[in-house]
Amino acid sequence: METTPPEVVVAMTSLPPAANAAAFVTALLDARLIACGTLLPGARSLYRWEGRVEDAAETLVLLKTTAEQLPLLRAHFASLHPYAVPELLIFPSTGGLPAYLDWVRGEVAKA
Repeated sequence: METTPPEVVVAMTSLPPAANAAAFVTALLDARLIACGTLLPGARSLYRWEGRVEDAAETLVLLKTTAEQLPLLRAHFASLHPYAVPELLIFPSTGGLPAYLDWVRGEVAKA
């Protein structure tokens, strides 16, 4: 019986500029919760927090992993993330190059 490979997903979060985004991603890599983290500094977020509109500089972080790793990623997230209410949004991949998807699966499967 042929098994379906795990779904590759992209998780998105944001970190304040003072946070060490590279250390955050490295901790997730070391735990084999992600295969890759892409740091996009220079983001600007406007949002309502505790009754006020905030305007904050942030680093947007894209994390590539599998749906199977999401429970563990969620479990580790709050302990690693500096925000009281960290952003974690998950986007399924609807395609991609097979070699890349296999690489992501292979990197997180070694956990």
